[in-house]
Amino acid sequence: MTVISATSDTQSLQAAVRPLTNKVALVTGSTSGIGLGIAQALAEAGAHIVVNGLGRMDEIEQTCAELRRFGREVDYDGANLLDPAGAAALVENTIANHGRIDILVNNAGIQHVSPVEEFPPERWDAIIALNLSAAFHTIRAALPHMKAQGAGCIINLASVHGLIASPYKSAYVSAKHGLIGLTKTVALETARLGITCNAICPGYVWTPLVEKQIDDTARARGISREAVISDVLLAAQPSKRFTTVEELCGIAAFLCGPHAASITGTTIAVDGGWTAQ
Repeated sequence: MTVISATSDTQSLQAAVRPLTNKVALVTGSTSGIGLGIAQALAEAGAHIVVNGLGRMDEIEQTCAELRRFGREVDYDGANLLDPAGAAALVENTIANHGRIDILVNNAGIQHVSPVEEFPPERWDAIIALNLSAAFHTIRAALPHMKAQGAGCIINLASVHGLIASPYKSAYVSAKHGLIGLTKTVALETARLGITCNAICPGYVWTPLVEKQIDDTARARGISREAVISDVLLAAQPSKRFTTVEELCGIAAFLCGPHAASITGTTIAVDGGWTAQ
């Protein structure tokens, strides 16, 4: 007869409820919106969290305190991801402070809406730098450590605009297409090393970034906010509703867990059927 101890029962329960216990997760752009939601989901699953992003320090400190209620270590690093050295240092600081990096979520991003011929070059450069190049620099810095550990999970928050295009978003569409290409390349290079790399491609999610985009699009097209929401943003999204942050968080947490070990190089569209058309 097999005897199962109370200790082993407790460990099995913890592994089921908190499959990321003692993992170290770095989430960029995690002071608000999708990034904050993912940080919370990973903390709930047991991971220690490194928060990165913009905001008032008192609000960031409150955010970190709320994440710590899950009993995890939570640090904040305000590295400037527009600077390649800053992006690499963010990873190195994570490893220096925690001894490892198990999960890297590249979520930070910005947007600008304008016709190509009117698109400010400095906005193009900033969008490419933050939405695409920063992910390259963080991945480049993290991979040697993940390879040495023999395990790691990289998630890139791309977009439905990494799969299709829309007018007036030349820089964002270009960056997100590039991010998906980077995802596939990293997945192929690490497929035998215990490391996974995937992209989540949301449709429109109600976040501060989309809120600002509504006003920008209204100005660019000369239409009302209501028309932007119904006739532009959700026009191609068959579900006719915004994707929720909670839906994306659940997918991210799953990709970081043991049941997703064979999922790599994929793009997971969470777009209400947009790309099914």
